[in-house]
Amino acid sequence: MDSTEAADRLAIRELVDAYAHCADRREAKGQMALFTEDTRFLVFMDANSPQPTQELHGRESLAPVFDNLNIYAATMHFNGQSTVVLDGDGARGESYCLAHHLSIGEDGQRTMMVASIRYLDEFVKQDGQWLFAERRLMVNWTETRPSTP
Repeated sequence: MDSTEAADRLAIRELVDAYAHCADRREAKGQMALFTEDTRFLVFMDANSPQPTQELHGRESLAPVFDNLNIYAATMHFNGQSTVVLDGDGARGESYCLAHHLSIGEDGQRTMMVASIRYLDEFVKQDGQWLFAERRLMVNWTETRPSTP
C-alpha cells in the first residue's frame, strides 16, 4: 500500500468517525458538512427491504434527520469494522455501528434503544477532502430495554 492510499483510507475512516462524533454531540451543521451538496441519504429501517423507509436528496435535507437525535437524552455511536474499496477520487465502503439511544420519560423512567446498523457508503474526494456522496443506513435489528442510571 502506498502512502497516498494509506492517507485516503485514514481520511475515510476519520470521515466515518466524524459522523458519529457529530451525531453524539448534536452538531448537525458539522455532520451535514461531511456530505456533498447533492448527497443521497437513504434509511432502511429493515435492512432486508428493497425500498428505503426514508430517502433524502441534498445536504440541506439532512438537517431534520440529524436534529431528530435531540429527542434522546444521550446517544453513543460505537463504530466497528469497516471496509473500503478505493477507485481514484471515489470509493465505496461498508461500516458497522452499534448506536445507543437513551430516553428519559417524564416519569424519570430510562429506556435504552440499541440499533445494529450497517452503513453502505459511496465516497468522493472533492478539493482534497473525502465526503459522503451517498449513505445507506441499514438497520439490522433494534433492542429496547429499561436502563438504570
